[in-house]
Parts: sequence; structure tokens; C-alpha cells
Amino acid sequence: MTTAQPLIQARGLVKRFGGFTAVDAIDVAVPAGEAFGFLGPNGAGKSSTMRMIGCVSPPSEGELRILGMDPVRDGPAIRARLGVCPQLDTLDPELTVRENLITYARYFGIARRVARLRATELLDFVQLSERADSKVEPLSGGMKRRLTIARALVNEPEIVLLDEPTTGLDPQARHLVWERLFQLKQQGVTLVLTTHYMDEAEQLCDRLVVMDGGRIVAEGSPRVLIEQHSTREVVELRFAGESQEPFASKLDQLGERVEVLPDRILLYVPDGDSAVAEVTALGLHPINVLVRRSGLEDVFLHLTGRTLID
Repeated sequence: MTTAQPLIQARGLVKRFGGFTAVDAIDVAVPAGEAFGFLGPNGAGKSSTMRMIGCVSPPSEGELRILGMDPVRDGPAIRARLGVCPQLDTLDPELTVRENLITYARYFGIARRVARLRATELLDFVQLSERADSKVEPLSGGMKRRLTIARALVNEPEIVLLDEPTTGLDPQARHLVWERLFQLKQQGVTLVLTTHYMDEAEQLCDRLVVMDGGRIVAEGSPRVLIEQHSTREVVELRFAGESQEPFASKLDQLGERVEVLPDRILLYVPDGDSAVAEVTALGLHPINVLVRRSGLEDVFLHLTGRTLID
């Protein structure tokens, strides 16, 4: 049985800006139909990688193939089959919502009649049909983001690149965007996204890489990464006082790992409730206690020594 060629294949991929290495020899393979994520803080190299995949920034070194083609030589042919949702919305505020989609479709040589039909379908998909004839300027941030996603789909792309798709949105708007992206995933569209929201990565990604300092420090499904690099549960403890450090030394024997943050102590344990009882038995009295399941932010903290929002 032959394995289908990945839609995106990178080997030893490097991106330098002068003396600064933004992406440092990474290997990535994304098969058709997968939702693949780059997780990491600002400056990790996520956006630089996405720009190379999007054929707008040539690699400095290494091999990159998109849809079986070379992005340097075949950039226009690849871009015709990609949908791109950039980090910042680049909509035309002078046009209506519908006109933004029709005008963008024309860049791909799509006939006006087909473009109008596709715009109607996409506005329904992103729940903006009622605002079709509104100008873009007064739209909320969430509406603009959904319109940008609709625009990225106007050429019926095989791969959709989403760079920080929900940054700056309120929780309700983020969940609406997630619903639309989840539907695309169910339809078999290949999604590649960057994010520094751990819950977004857990919700949307089949598989992801954790990036830090331009390198990939871990790779796998969200569940596998959590199982490999964290415990089942985490106890968050907050003690009164300016520093948490004096309390941390008393907790060393509890759990598998102790992380001290400026405002709290994280205790990594298999059973949170039992650990809380042990903390109390030591005569310690935190002013706040939270027991939760481990998540991707705990993975990142373990791998890099800092939180995703640093």
C-alpha cells in the first residue's frame, strides 16, 4: 500500500533575516485533510513558517514542497490553490461585505456570475448573510474575522492557512470562528493554523508542533503531548505574600513537578484532590486552590520554562 504524498513537506527548513534565524531547521509533514497547528508564543517562528508555506517569503535553506511543487519556482500555481487568512484583516473598508468577496474572487479569474454565487454561499457559511450589503468598516472584530475566512475560501482552496485566526476576539466571537473552522475540517479541507491559545489548538488540531526560538520542541496530537509531557491533573495554589518561592520548597515532595510562577505555584500530580489534602496536612494554607486537568500550556511550560502568554 502506498502512502499519499503530504500536501506540505518541509525538511531542514530555515528562515533568516540578516543575522537572526527565525526558523531553525524544522521538519514538517502535513497530509491531506488534517488540521495541523503551530503552537508557541510570539516570536517562536510560527508566522515566518506560514509565510514560507504561503509562498510569500522564500526559504533561506532546506527543502519545502507545497502540493508537490517548489514554492520558489511554482509560487503562482501554489497560491492559486491556497486560501490565506492573515494575522491582520486586509479587507477593503470602502466595499460592502459581498463586494469584498466578489472582487477577491476576480483575482483568481473566477467568472463574475460564479463569484456572486460563491459569495452568497460563503456569507451563509460564516453567518454574515444579513450584513451582505453593509460596508466593512462598522463590522465587529468577530464579523471581520469571519469575512476574512470566507474570503480565504472563495477560490475553493485545498489548503487554508490561518495565522492567529482568533487573536483579539472576545470568547463568543472566538467560538463562532471555531465552529466554522471545525465545519471546514469535517468537509476534508486541510487546515494549517498558528496560535498561542492552547484551548484553540486543543479544539481544532488533529496534530501540532510546539515551537520555541525557531525550533520544534515537541510534536503530536494534543492528547499525546499532554500524556507525554505532563501529569493527569494540576493543582494551582496561591499563597498570601509577595513571593511564592518560600512555599514552593515545602512542596517539593508532592507530585512529579513543581512550577513557581510570579502569582501562583503549579503542582503536577496524578490526583489533584489527594494532593490538596497533602498540602493541608503539611500545615500550609493557600488563599486560593484550583484543581484542573493538564493542558497544552502545561506542556509548553514544561518544555520551555515559560507560559504561552509570556
